[in-house]
Amino acid sequence: MTEKQNAFPKTLQAAVVYFANPDNALDFMISLRWPNGIACPHCTSDRYTFISTRLTWQCLSCKKTFTVKLGTVMEDSPIGLDKWLCATWMIVNAKNGISSYEIARSLGITQKSAWFLAHRIRLAMQTGTFEKLGGDGHTVEADETFIRGAARFMHKNKRAEKISSKTGFVGKVAVMGLLERCDEGSRVRCKVIAGRRKDIIHEAVRDDVKEGSELHTDDLGSCRGLDEYVHKVVDHAVKYVEGNVHTNGLENFWSLLKRCIKGTYVSVEPFHLFRYLDEQSFRFNARKVTDQIRFLAVSQMIIGRRVTYKQLTGELG
Repeated sequence: MTEKQNAFPKTLQAAVVYFANPDNALDFMISLRWPNGIACPHCTSDRYTFISTRLTWQCLSCKKTFTVKLGTVMEDSPIGLDKWLCATWMIVNAKNGISSYEIARSLGITQKSAWFLAHRIRLAMQTGTFEKLGGDGHTVEADETFIRGAARFMHKNKRAEKISSKTGFVGKVAVMGLLERCDEGSRVRCKVIAGRRKDIIHEAVRDDVKEGSELHTDDLGSCRGLDEYVHKVVDHAVKYVEGNVHTNGLENFWSLLKRCIKGTYVSVEPFHLFRYLDEQSFRFNARKVTDQIRFLAVSQMIIGRRVTYKQLTGELG
């Protein structure tokens, strides 16, 4: 291991000190952005000149300028690399999340900037894959939950207007979760769904679970009929565990997710809920590694992803 690798931070306090040095922050981003040597993102030429006063490069072939942020979630951001990298460290390693107000206070930026920055980092935490769960003797738990307030907390007039079913849920968003039990640590995958009708639940399971896998669910009627799986059911009206048949792994994840949303973020708009699911899923799946490894994993996923403020606020068109 080189001296530079030895010096790489392992804690938040060390990260703040390390990335406060502009050379360290820039070198780290260059190693991520161009691991095989700097090349113009416009024409791929490796002929360039560096303008140190502006921390930009000018391509000698196409004459266009570019920065290390180009082609990453940081693109067009005036916030310095030191703050971006420290914010990434905080978000990926905060078990219960960290609010935009706390990020703003810690970094000395506005809450609006912190909110935008946090959502862009959540985009980097999105680990979409076509690989299905299950198979190889792995058991998959499937369960759904609802996020946001219940009808009983609303004024009776509002409640009468908005209740659309006998469940007591109002203004809530349905979320489907799947958890694969593994010896090296369970991994979870979850997404927003349109409701818990049978066709919706079946589609969500079939999209992400291999046929023939052992599937554990509760006794919800919408889960019945998944005959392409070794489907085992536990009736929560009677018991929560029967042998190794249970959904307690997912119940634990729901508890962490709701603690994060209610305790830290307080209010999450349905439009953005999937981003918070990505954030919590990433941290859960990477819970057995160090803060440094989680930070490096997300840092490597900032490239080729971008979301604008208008996209986040729904102001397109």
